[in-house]
Amino acid sequence: MQSNIYHSAAMLLSLTILSSCAGSRQNKQAAGNDQRPNIVLILADDLGYSDIGAYGGEIHTPNLDSLAANGLRFRRFYNTSRCCPTRASLLTGLYNQQAGIGEMTAERDEPGYRGYLTENTVTLAEVLKDAGYHTAMSGKWHVSNTIEQPGKAEQLKWLNHQASHPWFSPVEQYPVKRGFEKYYGNIFGVVDYFDPFSLVNDTTPVENVPAGYYHTDAINDTAVSYIKTFSKDDKPFFLYVAQTAPHWPLQALPEDIKKYEDTYKAGWDAIRAARYKRMVEKGLIDSATTPLSPRINNDLRWEDNPDKEWDAHAMAVHAAMVDRMDQGIGRIVQALRETGELENTIILFLSDNGASPENCMRYGPGFDRPGETRDGRQIHYPVKKDVLPGPQTTFASVGQRWANVANTPYQYAKAQSYEGGVRTPMIAFWPKGIRSKGGFSDHLGHVMDFMPTFMEVANARYPQTYNGRQITPYTGVSLLPALEGKGGKEHDALYNEHFNARYVREGEWKLVSLAGDTTWRLYKINQDETELNDLAAQHPDVVKRLSGQWRQWANTHQVFPKPGKK
Repeated sequence: MQSNIYHSAAMLLSLTILSSCAGSRQNKQAAGNDQRPNIVLILADDLGYSDIGAYGGEIHTPNLDSLAANGLRFRRFYNTSRCCPTRASLLTGLYNQQAGIGEMTAERDEPGYRGYLTENTVTLAEVLKDAGYHTAMSGKWHVSNTIEQPGKAEQLKWLNHQASHPWFSPVEQYPVKRGFEKYYGNIFGVVDYFDPFSLVNDTTPVENVPAGYYHTDAINDTAVSYIKTFSKDDKPFFLYVAQTAPHWPLQALPEDIKKYEDTYKAGWDAIRAARYKRMVEKGLIDSATTPLSPRINNDLRWEDNPDKEWDAHAMAVHAAMVDRMDQGIGRIVQALRETGELENTIILFLSDNGASPENCMRYGPGFDRPGETRDGRQIHYPVKKDVLPGPQTTFASVGQRWANVANTPYQYAKAQSYEGGVRTPMIAFWPKGIRSKGGFSDHLGHVMDFMPTFMEVANARYPQTYNGRQITPYTGVSLLPALEGKGGKEHDALYNEHFNARYVREGEWKLVSLAGDTTWRLYKINQDETELNDLAAQHPDVVKRLSGQWRQWANTHQVFPKPGKK
């Protein structure tokens, strides 16, 4: 059975077990020792707003649904629209440009675009470790400068596991150099799920994986092993589980794909309408303020689609990847239950951005995408949709139309500042702290808010200097009052910029522009959450005021869009 293989994560990782401490967590709490909660932060990768069952999706996610039914669902929670910028903001409590990652992980000679967590930052792990927490991470790092080998042939040999090099990024940028005691996962952003590139244990490259390896299982079962280890000690722990699922390539286990082999044959319009209906019924959205936005670009109807079989299968693989992630999260919850930690653990689940509209097939091999498997089999990039996705020998993605479904009911997707790119599902579960179980929160939150939230529950201190470096004050706002049902302070305004896609949200207004189009559009966001009614022409004074605010924010937060795009 697949999950049994991944309980061999200890075999793969050769974890150094901390010195054993007698007694269970229950006994220690009864004895009056450290009562601060554990924190488990789970970040999905390219998950759409409506993919999981608790947010209206048809994908089977009973474990996440249970966390939602016994916790709190946020309806207005924001990321920064792309994987590495969101991770930078989440880990540091800053806007991502302040943390050095305004775009991707390439080094640029501008403070906000260095491509790694810069020296003016501290991470959640550093702050919590100094406060007496154990810290560990499993999964996708993607906040360090990625090393490339000279020449495409040498680069591809490395990507194909046919050559070895000691580092995937500068070692001083690895997770264990930024506050995590333990780390197992991928340094780069894209992986072959059956044989990942850039895989490390702490700082040591993992040269081989066991037969039957699947990366989502390994990430989650490594998290389980950390829980079992840390629960033997009196100290609380912080665990960051950074999933790669369901980011492309579309690769999943056959038994999971089979569950969905007929689900998506109804097509993107029918699936999207069904999701929207469930979201309204669940109380996630109000149809009066959040009508279903049009099909993306109003293009290709399912009835006219010449690639129905391929597209339905692609979305089935996407669903299978989400399903397998949920299975692993169930094992994390079970480990917390078995070790007596669950009641005093905060579990937070969210996505790093909206679902991806990218066509990864057109990129082909290179940078972070292999051309062959380790044993020399060719990897297909099926531009013509002539090879079905799912196995290790294909690199494919769902594309913009299914991404539009995944982000129901919002417009656009990953990398854009419209709600389809920046709004994330966010589940908070905390038996000891959350009173409104199964409820919803309209608190305006952002990934940078985890830093002050975790500091508050951990009685931790945010440093002015760290290891001799001056640290930028955090910009997040604590979510603790919202978790406890007490309301609490919100952001006066939120901002974003990514490859010239921009927004400012303040009060009832949201001013936004698309990447590649500098036109500002204005929406009364609380009355028009799907951003359908542009009011810029009717309210030029608001456009002028908010665009000026955005420029002021950009000038004070290291945001430098490319010339001519301001």
